[in-house]
Parts: sequence; C-alpha cells; structure tokens
Amino acid sequence: MAQSANSWELPIDTGEIPQNDAVFDAIVVGGGPGGSSAAGYLAMAGKSVLLLEKGLWPRDKICGDAVGGKSLGHVKALGVKETLESTPHFRVTGIKFSSPKGNTVRVALPEEDVQRLEAGYSLPRMQFDHLLFDRCQHLVRENGGMVIQDCAVTQVLFDDGNGGEDPGQGMGNQRHAKGVVVKIGGRKGEERTYFSKEIVGAAGYQCPVAKAVVKDSFSEEMVDNMHYCGGYREYWRNVKGCEGGIGDIEIHFVDSVVPGYFWIFPVNDEVANVGIGMVIGLLKKEKKKLKALQKDVIENHPLFKERFANAEMIDGSGKGWQLPFGSPRKKEKNQPRRASMHGIRLVGDSASLVDPFSGEGVGNALVTGELAANHILAGKTPEEYQAEMWKILGPELTNSYRMQKLSRKKWLLNWFVGKASKKPQIQEMMTEMIASKEAQENLHSPWFMFKTLMF
Repeated sequence: MAQSANSWELPIDTGEIPQNDAVFDAIVVGGGPGGSSAAGYLAMAGKSVLLLEKGLWPRDKICGDAVGGKSLGHVKALGVKETLESTPHFRVTGIKFSSPKGNTVRVALPEEDVQRLEAGYSLPRMQFDHLLFDRCQHLVRENGGMVIQDCAVTQVLFDDGNGGEDPGQGMGNQRHAKGVVVKIGGRKGEERTYFSKEIVGAAGYQCPVAKAVVKDSFSEEMVDNMHYCGGYREYWRNVKGCEGGIGDIEIHFVDSVVPGYFWIFPVNDEVANVGIGMVIGLLKKEKKKLKALQKDVIENHPLFKERFANAEMIDGSGKGWQLPFGSPRKKEKNQPRRASMHGIRLVGDSASLVDPFSGEGVGNALVTGELAANHILAGKTPEEYQAEMWKILGPELTNSYRMQKLSRKKWLLNWFVGKASKKPQIQEMMTEMIASKEAQENLHSPWFMFKTLMF
C-alpha cells in the first residue's frame, strides 16, 4: 500500500487565472515568506491582490532552513502557527558554535521563550513555504484577489510621470510603476498584462522587480560580491547528535572553511540540513569550491567524521544558491541598497536583507512583507519605506556585519570561543544578544565588551 504524501508534497489549487488587462489594488511578485506575508496582510485589510509565483507547488527553496524567533509573530498573525507545529519540525533551544581550534560553546535561547514555544524552528523551506503560501493564497482569494503559479514576470511597466508611456531606462524618480507583463506556463506560455499602481517585489535575489528598480530605473549596482554570500546545502539522514526533534542548531568556524562557516541544522528527528557559506568576494579570492570544502569537512575533520560515519546524504539534495546580505555599503545613501521607488517596495532577499552573520533571511522577509503592506495601506512614500525599513533592521544588520568581519580572523575566533567556553558570563551575554534588542546595543560599547571578556 502506497504511503500517503505529506500536505506540503501536494499541489496547491489556486483557482482561476485572471483575464488579460485585469486591475488590482496591489501586485505581489514572489510567493515565498516575504511575498506571502505582504499579500496576506494586504488581503486581510480588504485589498484585492494579485499574487504571482514563478514556481509550481510543491517546490523547493534552497536555504539553511532555520526560522528564528522574530518570524513567529507573523506566522501566528497569518494563521499558520498551529498548522506548522502539527507537522514534523525541529524545536531550536540553543546555538552551538565551534572555533577553528575545535573549542565549542553553547548559547542557550531564553528559557521563557522556549517554554512559550517562541524560540524558533528548523524545518525544510519546502514545507514552511508551502504551509505559508497555501494559507496566504486562501486569504488573497477570500478577499477578492487572485493567484497564479508557474508565472514569470518578464517586464515591469512604468509611466513616465507625465501621463505618457515609459520612455526608457534610467528615469529614476520620474517613473511610477503601473503593472507587469507575465508569461504563464513556461517560456512558450501565454503572455498577459496586469495593472496596479502598487507592486511588491519579493522574488529572491534575482527578482525582476528589484532589477527594474535598482538597475534599470536608477542605474545602481545590483550585486556587490563583498555583500553577497555563496551557499551550498545538502540534506543528511542519521547525523549523530541531531536526534530527538529538539535541541541546538550548529555553526562551526572550521579552519579550512574560514572566512566562511559550516553549519548543521536538524530539520526533524532524523534529517539535518548540512551546509557551508562564504562571502562570494572572499570565495573568489580564496579560489575555493564550497561543495569540495564541505566534502572534506564531513570526511576528514575530527569533530565531524565520526558523526557522519553512519549517515547518508539524500540523493539530489546538494544545491547551491546566493544570499544577498543586508550589510551596510559604503557610499550608499539608501541602505543596504535601494529598496523602493514610486509604486514599488522590495522585501526580503529582493531588498538584500539576509543577516550577514547568521545567513537567516526568513525573519527579515516577513518583517518587510508586513511593512510594505502597511505602507501601501497608509499611502506612504518610497522614501518613508526605505527609511523605516533601515530604522527597524539597520542596527541589527550593522552589528551582524561587524560580527561577520570579526569571524574572518581565526585567532580572534579561537580566543573568543575559548573564553566563552570557560566563562558563563559570556554565554549569558550571548544569550541576551540573541534575545534582547537593548542588550545588542552593548556591542557598540568597547568598555562593556572589554569588561565582559577580560574580567
């Protein structure tokens, strides 16, 4: 008898496709966490939304699979939390770090958050995204909107600001978005046009809406290799130390991998997401290949070869991708890069908002998905969106960038992790840094850091 599929392995029925030239209150391009949340929040406010997803469900998303605490409020607000918790996942209660010398330190997540089940999850993005998209596409359709899968945006349409048609590229502040041209059903599929004066770009690091804003409209740099990370991920079964469905996610600063890091994130009681990441500019300088680096760590490193001795990699799960970091750029007025213009707001990876230290992007996608929806509802300007986005996320992203730069220095990692492994006060400080925005401000204080580390 065939085993029944999990719900996230099944297709999603998104209903009828809208007629050509249909008009909506908002068009959301991308059905991942950022796009789904923006569409869901707009729909709950009574707006007619067209939600476009390039893929066809079920679909995979290459990622580290950790869903941090900041995501959980949105998961709950959008009506997915109970459904998610009823499916297999790994409950994260701490983060384990190791240094190039092999010293380890465990940073516990706040006990009160764990007790409230607010600490965080780790589960495959195929599963998480499916549950979130399915819920939000129902919200969209229940509130007068429509949803299309297998739908690629081929052009963003603009008005030149004087009532005429778009005269070409590089018009910047004179342009106002007015719609999109799409291909439905692949390259040879049907072309249709849809209109809205409000567009949310949420289609990842290659988002066509982001390209239309950053590169085409303002002739600005889309990709900076010192602020983009290369990532490589595999799924493994039966990795020793990852059993039980609850415990730690792991970040290891392995000697052969620094200035990048190696991670092990369990996603349920038998499978772990195992991966490696490095800033692309540094990866090119080091002339290294992530897949080969990971193979060497798993097979030869004394901390891991025994743990993987009886493990097996799931066939076909080895895949690479890029993470656009939210680290601040020098000489940029709009940090981390431009994320808005008349009629367009970018969210999540499309706005280059992945955490530069942890590599986590889901939380910032959900935060900006709600923010974009709120700004559309309130009729706020592109400048107000850019400013509030950075006000909310900038301090955290800036601190993470400092930590990323520090983590490139092997001697400093060895010294810090060695200190932390023997000093409970440092472990408590790191727990507070994860839990408290106020405590994160202590990273700005050299005296606080000096006292904590040295005394």
